[in-house]
Amino acid sequence: MYAQTLKFSLTIALLLAVLAISLPTPAQEETPPGALWMLQLDGAVGPSTADYLVRGIEGAAEARAAAVLIRIDTPGGLDSSMRDMIAGVLASPIPVICYVAPGGARAASAGTFLMYSCHIAAMAPATNLGAATPVSIGTPMTPSPPREPGQDKANSEMGSESGGTQQFEPVIQPGSALERKVINDAVAYIRSLAELRGRNADWAERAVREGASLSAGSALELGVIDLMAADTEELLNALAGREIKIGAQVIRLDLAGAPRVIHDPDWRSEFLAVITNPNVAYMLMIIGLYGLVFEFSNPGFGLPGILGLTCLLVALYAFQVLPISYAGLGLMFLGIGLIATEAMMPSFGVFGIGGLIAFVVGSIMLMDTDIPAYQIALPVILSLSTVTGLLVFGILGLALRAYRRPRHFSRDAVIDQSLIIEQSDDNRALVRYEGELWLVRCADSLVVGDRVRVKAVDGLTLVVDKQEK
Repeated sequence: MYAQTLKFSLTIALLLAVLAISLPTPAQEETPPGALWMLQLDGAVGPSTADYLVRGIEGAAEARAAAVLIRIDTPGGLDSSMRDMIAGVLASPIPVICYVAPGGARAASAGTFLMYSCHIAAMAPATNLGAATPVSIGTPMTPSPPREPGQDKANSEMGSESGGTQQFEPVIQPGSALERKVINDAVAYIRSLAELRGRNADWAERAVREGASLSAGSALELGVIDLMAADTEELLNALAGREIKIGAQVIRLDLAGAPRVIHDPDWRSEFLAVITNPNVAYMLMIIGLYGLVFEFSNPGFGLPGILGLTCLLVALYAFQVLPISYAGLGLMFLGIGLIATEAMMPSFGVFGIGGLIAFVVGSIMLMDTDIPAYQIALPVILSLSTVTGLLVFGILGLALRAYRRPRHFSRDAVIDQSLIIEQSDDNRALVRYEGELWLVRCADSLVVGDRVRVKAVDGLTLVVDKQEK
């Protein structure tokens, strides 16, 4: 009965999920051709924002929109998500306009790459972009190597002779080969985007190598962006008549009077944003692991196993798109396994304390990034580690209490027990009962491995009969 109810519930849940996915969003229901789709990138770039922007651009293309306008205010984020968004922009058959607004907004790090990829890049006054050095390797820069006298001057003169209007500082390269590879890859990527859109590639390289930033006015002056506009209306009016080439097609923009479709994140993007929050994914994994441990230690209950497996699968999906350290994840699994072993086979703290240490170290190592928005908050780690520690010491206390409790032997309980001979020598045989070795007496000769049945207790000797194999 329980299995049938569970199967029916899972079937209903699956059907509801499929129905929810197939339902059109409000933007899909009322989308006139030739409309301007308006998307918004706020906060850190991650899997949920990439999913939202890519599907928004694809939806606009399917709805035969005139263009997509992305309003940007981001400090940057994950490289993999940034590349997904840029791939969506580059594959778009309709113009994509990036607009850093309102005043005080920024397009830092990953936002700078996204700006360079868009067909039109615009900024509002009092905004900025840049600081595009990969964060994970942005800190461990080594001191620059010794320079010959006059080398800095020669570099400046060489930059001036090349036609540049700005004197560039000598670049400090990262110390390790891996850091140089990542930096050079990012430089090549942003330069290719700059060359594709006809924007300032030299400053783009500075933004990656040196973390350079620009205000909106300076960005326009240096050819990093295409125009400045105080608001959306001014931007659309300034774009009137501008031609954009996409493939072999030339598109003439006329968006001031176009219908506007505000495409907000749907339930899928919001759900993805919740589960890809590192703190939420971390707690889901812990709930999942403890649910499975409880189910295995108390089989047949059902609910902890179902809940635990569901939470664990959702957490593993989130970890798939997050920058995790597999060494940290392995240490966490090892820690939970040792704690579970301590609960089932008490070792007076050896497994439990070792598991707690592995759990804490793995939790700290879990997120393999220096981006603050994608790190696990230390209070969350400390809270769950404290709960785990209380569990370990609770198990240890129960084990010690059981060890110190006086043992009571019941003569009636041992009668008719079937035991196996563990030791046998010189007419002396021993069996193990409740963790202790007992001397046995039997009318037949006994050897190690013989099975006997207890028929009486004589002092500290068990009187047994030999059973046939």
